[in-house]
Amino acid sequence: MTAETAAHAEEHHDGGHSTSTGISNEKLAMWVFLGSECLLFGGLISTYMFNKGRIGPDDVGPNDVFDIPFTSVSSFVLLMSSLTMVFAVSAIAKGDIRGNRIWLATTAALGATFVAGQVYEFTAFYSEGLGFTTNLFGSAFYALTGFHGAHVTIGIIMLMSLYVMSMRGNLGPERAETVEIIGLYWHFVDIVWIVIFTIVYLFPQ
Repeated sequence: MTAETAAHAEEHHDGGHSTSTGISNEKLAMWVFLGSECLLFGGLISTYMFNKGRIGPDDVGPNDVFDIPFTSVSSFVLLMSSLTMVFAVSAIAKGDIRGNRIWLATTAALGATFVAGQVYEFTAFYSEGLGFTTNLFGSAFYALTGFHGAHVTIGIIMLMSLYVMSMRGNLGPERAETVEIIGLYWHFVDIVWIVIFTIVYLFPQ
């Protein structure tokens, strides 16, 4: 087998064409997408930082509604899902189809637990008087955290799509990079939440 033939075979095995950077077009596209998402979240975080102190004397503020212990547990659950995602990628790379399914489902379940906690939190905040239009702080808070929650939800849909593909026999070791690419997205939303949790909840004022 010539070097050219071997390279072509390796390219076919990876399920995509390599770029001049040495990674596939699909992975490069995900990195570019995540770069644009960094700019988007950067804008939302900047908007929140600008408006978080704009609370009237009689308005509901972060110190009136935030439940740090609850959000800390919810955050821990989301961060643990990054670990299970690593296990999912490792399993598919080793050809462990059953293990990959288990870890994909576990990651999705942890993500769903986080989203459920966020829905509960939003409901509690609203009942205590903090709505989206209550003040500028409320608008910026719900826009930032809600947008992140939507990204987690999209990630859960991606994970369950991979699970369904696996159940149908369409997700084997030859498509390990597909799982890895979804993993990049999942790790991204986890990292973004660390930043949001620190800025919004730990340093509210």
